[in-house]
Amino acid sequence: MAEFRLPANSIVKKGTHYPAQNGSGNTRKFTVYRYSPDTGENPRLDTYDVDMDTCGPMVLDAIIKIKSELDATLSFRRSCREGICGSCAMNINGANTLACTMALADVEGDITIYPLPHQPVVKDLVSDLTNFYAQYASIEPWLQSDSPAPPDRERLQSPEDRELLDGLYECILCACCSTSCPSYWWNSDRYLGPAALLASYRWLVDSRDDSTGERLDNVEDPFKLYRCHTIMNCAKVCPKGLNPAKAIASTKQMLVERRI
Repeated sequence: MAEFRLPANSIVKKGTHYPAQNGSGNTRKFTVYRYSPDTGENPRLDTYDVDMDTCGPMVLDAIIKIKSELDATLSFRRSCREGICGSCAMNINGANTLACTMALADVEGDITIYPLPHQPVVKDLVSDLTNFYAQYASIEPWLQSDSPAPPDRERLQSPEDRELLDGLYECILCACCSTSCPSYWWNSDRYLGPAALLASYRWLVDSRDDSTGERLDNVEDPFKLYRCHTIMNCAKVCPKGLNPAKAIASTKQMLVERRI
């Protein structure tokens, strides 16, 4: 599971307790990380008692209820609520996941929520993913072909070639995998991380793309690619069930075969 670490020299203090409204007896306790860099104050952990009788089934429903009814100052990202956009990725009870697809019934006891580990915090549960997106852009995640596009139809693939993209194109860039990877924690300035390397392999095996050599050259680097030590946290936490470690290993194999 992903270990959550605080910024250096941070001291997390106990924050405010917010009881449930209307004195409901059927409540669950949520402990939520609160931090605003603009204030200069240390992070704190606020606790909220949420009425389960009037709450939806997912962790995101509880977070929305906290903001709507208990504490309007809480900041977090969310959009689709269907596990598609990846914006509500956070660390829930020690594991990176999507709040919108994590059922409250699947989490025992009290629930503790932090932002994604080892990333700068914009505010509360909002992580700064600027570096993450820059690394994704660096692998040039678009089709590069020497032949012009057909004027009257899409570029075709055989069913077998199309099948090679399964388990790769489904990535929603939630950053759960990269921020659960110890190698990424230690070397995020140079190691591309599981998400970007999964996206890179998606284009390496696309039969319509003509830049395989250039793409391999781009990632053949002691840090960009080879900081992966197959710890497998990425595959354990992926909310879409993908396996970035396998894609990274396959990329390494392509580099070996190119040298033969």
